[in-house]
Amino acid sequence: MYYMGIDHHKQYSHITVLDEKGEVIKTEKVWNTGREVREFLSGLDDEISGVVEAGYSHYTMMDLMESVGVKMKIAHPEQVKAIAKAKIKTDKRDSKILAHLLRSDLVPEVYCRNEENREAQRILRHRVTYVRMQTQVKNRIRALLAKQREEVRQIVELEENLFKVSGIKALGSLELPGRDQQMLESYLETLEHLKGKIKLSDALVREILRSSEEARLISTLPGFKEFFPVLVSVEIADINRFDSSAKLHSYAGLVPSTHVSGDKLYHGKLVRQGNKWLRWAAVEAVWPAVRSDFDIRLYYQRRKKRKGANSAKVAKARRLLTIIYRVLNEKRAYIPYKREKHTTAFSCI
Repeated sequence: MYYMGIDHHKQYSHITVLDEKGEVIKTEKVWNTGREVREFLSGLDDEISGVVEAGYSHYTMMDLMESVGVKMKIAHPEQVKAIAKAKIKTDKRDSKILAHLLRSDLVPEVYCRNEENREAQRILRHRVTYVRMQTQVKNRIRALLAKQREEVRQIVELEENLFKVSGIKALGSLELPGRDQQMLESYLETLEHLKGKIKLSDALVREILRSSEEARLISTLPGFKEFFPVLVSVEIADINRFDSSAKLHSYAGLVPSTHVSGDKLYHGKLVRQGNKWLRWAAVEAVWPAVRSDFDIRLYYQRRKKRKGANSAKVAKARRLLTIIYRVLNEKRAYIPYKREKHTTAFSCI
C-alpha cells in the first residue's frame, strides 16, 4: 500500500508518496492534467490511497485521481493545521505531512459529495450570485436618486415598492440632469437583464425541488418556500451522516463557543466554523415561520421573554433544524399543530 499526500493548487499540485514504513517513494510538482498524473504514477504497482485538503477546487483533483485508480479522502484544512502545525510551510512539506497523516489514519475527513449534489450546489450558487448583483444595482440606483433635487426624491419616496412594476415605471419616467440620466437608464437595463437571469435560475431550482423528496419534505415547514428547501436539502446532502440534531446544529454553526476551566463553564458567541449557507437559510426562515405557525411563534415568544430577541432568533433557527432533522429521518411531512378550542396545552415538535 502506498500513501499519497497532495498539496493542491489551481494549475499544479505537489504530490508526495510514502510506503508503509513512511519512507518517501516519490515527491514531485505535477501539473493538474491526466497525462502528467499518469506519468507521475507510472512505476507504482501497488494499491494507492490519497488525501487532499478541502479547498476551492479539490473535487477536480479528487476526480482526476480516482479516474486513475487512487482511493481518495478529503481532509479538513483547519483540523489538519491543529494536528500538524509547522512554522516552516512549503508545498513539499505540506504534501508529506498529509501523506503521514493518511498512513497513520489520522486524517480529519470531510464529507465527500457526489457529482449530482455538487451540480445542485453550483446551480444554487449561480442564483445567489445574480441576486446579490441585483441587490447591488438597486443600492446604486437608490444612491443615485438620493443625490438628486428634492422634487425627484419626493416622487421616489411616494413609491412604496420602488422596484416593483409601478416603481420601475416611475423610475423610467424620471428625467435626471446631465449624465445622471444615462446612468439611471444603464442601471435599469442591467436590473432588467438580471431579473431575466434570476427567472431562468429559478426554473433550475424548481426542477431540483420536483426531483428531490428531501426538498419537498422540507418545503412543508413554515418559512421554507421553494428556494430554501432546495438549499437546505442540498447542503445537508445525507441526513444519515448526522448522529443527532445537535450534530446538525454544529454543522450549521448555530452553537455557542464553549470554554471550560476547572469547575467553571463559559458560553460565548456562535462558533465561526460551520456551513454558512445552511446557517443563513435557517436564520432567514425564522421570521416567516414565526408569523405563520402558532406553535413556533409561542416558542419564540417564550424564549424572547427570558433571553432576549437575538437569543430567541438563534434558538428558533436551531429548532427549525431539529424539525428538519426529524422530518428527513422519519421521511414524513411537517404537520403544524392545530389549536383546539378551550385548550391551553400546545404540542411542540
